[in-house]
Order: sequence, then C-alpha cells, then structure tokens
Amino acid sequence: MDMTARLAEEFALKPSQVEQTVKLIDEGNTIPFIARYRKEATGGLSDVTLREIDERLAYMRSLEERKEEVIRLIEEQGKLTEALEEEIRQAQVLQRVEDLYKPYKKKKATRASKARERGLEPLALVFLAQEKEEGSPEAEAGAFIDPEKEVNTAEEAVKGACDIIAEMISDNADITAAVRDKTAQKGIVAAEGTDPGEKTVYEMYYDYREEVSKIPNHRILAVNRGEKEKKLKVKIETDTEAMERLIESMVITNEASVFTGVLKDTVSDAYRRLMAPSAEREIRNLLTERAEEEAVKVFAKNTEKLLMAPPVKGARIISIDPGYRTGCKVAVINETGKLLAYTTVYPTKPREDVEGTEKTLAKLADRFRINTIVIGNGTASRETEEVVADFIEKHGGDISYTIVNEAGASVYSASKLAAEEYPDLDVTVRGALSLGRRLQDPLAELVKIPTKSIGVGQYQHDINQSLLEKTLDNVVEDCVNRVGVDINTASPSLLSHVAGINMSTARSIVAYREENGPFKERKELKKVPKLGEKTFAQCAGFMRIGDGKEPLDSTAVHPESYKAAEAMLKKLGIEKNEIKSGGAADIEEKIWEIYGQEEKRTGKRIKDLAALAEISGEKGKGKRNMAVAEKKLSRELDIGVPTLKDIIEEIKKPGRDPRDGAPPVVFRKDVRSFEDLRVGMELEGTVRNVVDFGAFVDIGVKNDGLVHISEISERYIKHPSEAVSVGDTVKVRIISLDEERQKTGLTMKTGKSKKGR
Repeated sequence: MDMTARLAEEFALKPSQVEQTVKLIDEGNTIPFIARYRKEATGGLSDVTLREIDERLAYMRSLEERKEEVIRLIEEQGKLTEALEEEIRQAQVLQRVEDLYKPYKKKKATRASKARERGLEPLALVFLAQEKEEGSPEAEAGAFIDPEKEVNTAEEAVKGACDIIAEMISDNADITAAVRDKTAQKGIVAAEGTDPGEKTVYEMYYDYREEVSKIPNHRILAVNRGEKEKKLKVKIETDTEAMERLIESMVITNEASVFTGVLKDTVSDAYRRLMAPSAEREIRNLLTERAEEEAVKVFAKNTEKLLMAPPVKGARIISIDPGYRTGCKVAVINETGKLLAYTTVYPTKPREDVEGTEKTLAKLADRFRINTIVIGNGTASRETEEVVADFIEKHGGDISYTIVNEAGASVYSASKLAAEEYPDLDVTVRGALSLGRRLQDPLAELVKIPTKSIGVGQYQHDINQSLLEKTLDNVVEDCVNRVGVDINTASPSLLSHVAGINMSTARSIVAYREENGPFKERKELKKVPKLGEKTFAQCAGFMRIGDGKEPLDSTAVHPESYKAAEAMLKKLGIEKNEIKSGGAADIEEKIWEIYGQEEKRTGKRIKDLAALAEISGEKGKGKRNMAVAEKKLSRELDIGVPTLKDIIEEIKKPGRDPRDGAPPVVFRKDVRSFEDLRVGMELEGTVRNVVDFGAFVDIGVKNDGLVHISEISERYIKHPSEAVSVGDTVKVRIISLDEERQKTGLTMKTGKSKKGR
C-alpha cells in the first residue's frame, strides 16, 4: 500500500505535503512544533489536521503489520494461496483482514472440529458442491458410517457434515461482511427494563426500539450504561428470515440439487447459532466505538473552549468555595494570583450568618481593593450568590461577581501537586484559591487538573479511558502551545505541556529557575539538566521571556529564525527595542515602501495599502501586491513566506494572546432564583456544556437550563457544536419550567414562545 498516496487522497492534500509531514513525524517532531514552525513543509496544515494524519498513519502501519502477521500464520499452516495473499494485502480495514483470517484461526473444540475428526469433511464438501440432483443426503452419507469413529447412522453423518458446513459459512469472509452490513442497515436496537416498575433515569428506555442506522450516539451510551447498571436488557433484533435468504443466495448455487433442503436448514443453523450472536456483538461494539469517538470529540472541543477562555487581567479577587455545614472558604488573591489572605464565612444553613459574612467581605474588599468576587458553582452556590449580590448592592463601589465552574477543583485541592504547591494550606482553602485563579488564567490553572474531571462532556466515565486521556492530552498540549508560556512564572504543570517537555524536564526547569533566578534568555534553557538540543528546538518557540536580554524572546519567533528576523529589522530600519515597547505596528507599511509593486494604472508607487485598494477599486489588489512584496523579502532573507508572515505578525504585536478574541466572562451584580423565572422570559446566559442533544446554559439559577438541539438554530444542524461552544454568551427564552425537578427548557430561536416538551 502506498501510504503517502492514500493519505493524500483521504485528506485531499498534495503528496508532497503528506510526504514531508510523515517525515517530520518520524523524525520525532511534536505536532505543535510542526504546525507552527514547519509550515513551508506541510503547506500550513493545522495542528488538528496533523494529529488526524498522525493517527491515520499509525492505523495504516498497524494494519500493514497485522497483514504480514496473518500471512505468516496462514503460510505456517501450509494453506496460503496466491489469491488469498492478494486478498489480504488488498484489505483496506483491519476488520477485513480478521474476516479473511477467521477460517485459519485456531479454535477451541467445536461441533465442526469434532465432525472433522470423525472424517466427515469430504461429505460436507459433497453437499456444498450441489452437483447431484438424484438420490438423497442420507444415501450419500451411508458411505461414511463408521462405528469406530462414532458415526453409527447416515443421519449422524449428515448432521456432522452440516455442522462443518455451518462453521464454513460462519467463517466465510464475504458472507460475514454481508451479514454484518445487513445487520447495520436493517437491525433494530431494542431495550427493555429489567424491572419495569422501578423508577430510574432509564425509564424512557424500558420499551425502546430504534434502527441501528439511525440511533444517535448519546442514546447508545445511555443504553450501554443502563445495561451495565443492570437496569436494562439490550439486544439487536433482525429479520431472521430475510437474513437467511441473504445467506442462502450466497451458498446455494443449484436449487435442483438433492442437498438444497439440508443446506437451507444448515444456513438457518449457521445464522441463528453462530452468526447472529457474533454479528450482534460486532454491531454493538461498532456502535459503542462510534459513540465513544464522537463523545471524545465533543469533550475535546468543549475542553478546548474552556481552556482557551480569556484570562481576566487586573482582577483582585475574593474567591469563595461555597458550602453548608463547614461554611464557605474564602481566599483573597491579587492581580498575579498571589494569596493575600484566607478565612471562612457562614452565610448559608445551618448558621446563616449573613451579617457576619457581609462584614468580613467588606473588610477584605476595602483592605485589598477588591474589584471581583468569584463564586464556585457547586453545593450552596446560589444561596451564597444571593448574599454576595446583596452585599455588592449595599457596599457600593466597582465590584462585580461571576460564577466559576468548580468541576475538578476538589480533585486538584486534594492532589499531591496541590500539596507540593501549598503545603501549609488546608485542602478547602486550596480549592477556593484555585477557583479565583481559574478566572485570572483558566489555562494555567486547569492544566493542573486531570482533564476528564473538568466535566464538559457526556458519559466521560463510561467511554474508552485511554482514548479519552490521549485525546484530551493532545487538546491541552495544543492549547498551551498556541498561547505560549512565561518561562519565569509557569508552574511545572503548565510547562509539562509545552512541546517536547515532560513533567521531569518541567521540574528541572523550575528547579533551575529557583536556584539561578529568572531566565534572561531562551538559550539559557540549554543549561537545564535533561534539556538537550533536540528538546530545546521543540520547546523554545513556545517559551516567553518578557523582560529578558533578547527582545525576540518575548515573541513566538523561534530562535532558529532570529538571524532572519534581525536581518529584516535592519532592512526595514526597525530597532529591536520597538518590540519591547509594544511592537512595530507600521512594519507592513515599511515592507511596502521598500518592496512594493508599481501601480500599473497610475505609474506611481503607492505607499499606503489602503490607498492602493481605493485607487485600483479592488480590495484584493492591495493584498496581491503586498504578497508580491513579501515574496521578494522572503527570498532576500532565505526563508519561506509563511515563516516571514509569522515573524511580521509577532513583531507587529509581540506576545499577542489568541484567547483575546474569545467571548468575555459574564459578570453580574444581580441574582435570580428559580421562583423568579417565567415562561417567555428572555435572558442572557453562558454556555457551560455542549452535548449531542443540546447545550446547557447558565442563566443565574441553581441548575443550568437546557437548549435542546431543535431549539438552538432556525436552520437545521446535525450537532449543537455547529452553532454554540462552551463559554459563549447567548440570548435565550424560557419555553418550559419543571418546578418539581427545577429544570428549565430554553430556546435560542426567535419568534413566539413555545410550550415546553
């Protein structure tokens, strides 16, 4: 198999792109490094596409290895033919290879293997040949009666031969594939309750049927969980007679044969006893695999949005981790996340010391010039929120508050990492501190928590954990490297996700920093134990030093491109110090002045790009002419245009944060209880989670409201993620209220209110 050509076709890429990408991967380069610093080689492929190519490449190589192994195993049995070998080599998926290998796989003792030991395989082959149109199966079987082999009658010989044929049918790769495909196309997923009278969350599945081809992924995972918890019985139903007719059409070649009747009976036995259970297992596995892969993708997309939420700069925070009996833990942190004070207040039951809480908050707010209060969204969150909202109204001043998702905070606060960071703090205080820092820099704080504990997916504890962990690790790595890290402030947790850096190396970097003081230059990283040249090449571009000796160290320009960057600055007459002072905003104008094209219509050189577009009457004309200028400059610098463009962007606006374009955090100065809600009310909220069937939106009450997929958009969408993302601020309207369960149905559509479903 030509893997390069296959990958190029599948991903609609040039073979050269794929060839260079595979080479870079095989050389041990990380995906973030390739995506950012090898754009010329890959044609500018994104980290997402690069990971997909990497995964597909691994599958194809694994497939080729399995093919060679299967060919070897069959050859050792002396049963390999040229035709079979060619079929195996032409297989496009692993399932086909396993289907072809099935007849040669060693099995435990079966009815068919026992019949073979009794010498009945030749009779089975006679039946399958279907050449005789006179006589009977029993007459043919008479020659195989042999008491010494425990074949005492013709009927026993026929039965043994049929057992052999049944196994041959079930082992046939083409028949197996046909049955599997038919089951996938026409099968029905059927579920029923193990105790129909019991009230459980699975009641909607107590008498449930849906086509295999149409069942959505979240329902697959739901019935799987119900089955695992022994609340549901689940099976795949098929049209047995239609399936048997399909197999007969592939087995029976001569209807006039005297063996037709016995073959039809054998087909029925083969399907019901051997193939149907196997096909059901395979289809259930395929459905689960598909659902898990999609759930992981949704989880990954949600996690990325959460990690890439914009940091709130300049926030001086009172962070509150709500609770009842043990009170609410309070941590005060300054703009850099430094802990200034901590205490406990008791605004909720059983104490309900609202007055004492307000006094404490006022004292802290005044003393530390607080402008933001953060409240965790867990137990007692809304009761605490009411007190905080009242306090802000009474206290005055420029203080806002917001709710922060505290999923995973307890996992972090009780972790070994948290104990190492804050050995003198109580577990609960660590939790409050972490919540405040989540607002200041979500990425830096959330990387300390096992990603699946963040809680922005569905059924994350039921799905393939290794797949989930690997995918989420990739998401975290891509986010961290997209943003970059300050080498002089980053924690080991954050550093460990930088391209090429593992936790051991991250700890070495921090240890070196603590012993020798802040890093002054990126190249100083080479002095860190366990950090060699190869690791430096992978990680250096993602490390930032804001106030070091080398201005380019504050940018995403890779050290390997410093020479070119410096040559460009010299040609353009830009001083390096301009980078430190906020960037050279006019760098593109300077490139145009020196390398711009003559404007053909006027015969004049147009220095201003906007003027060029105006004169030409074509906005694209300016871009085209600028592209020519950049190409000239890139040739002079001996670098690719993509690298040049990246250098220009970094010098124009050094240290820019890709998170700045994300939806801002929603701050509030009011509060709302469920009792305040009314059908038809229009609200603004924040998307907290996106799942297959809809989006959960925080509208200021205890439980997030649900916008069902059918209520998200006026246009048809296959998945909610096509229209909304975690962290989005959205306008919604209430369409249903369930007072008993405190559930709110929402719509994002315009128009008249609809009754809740």
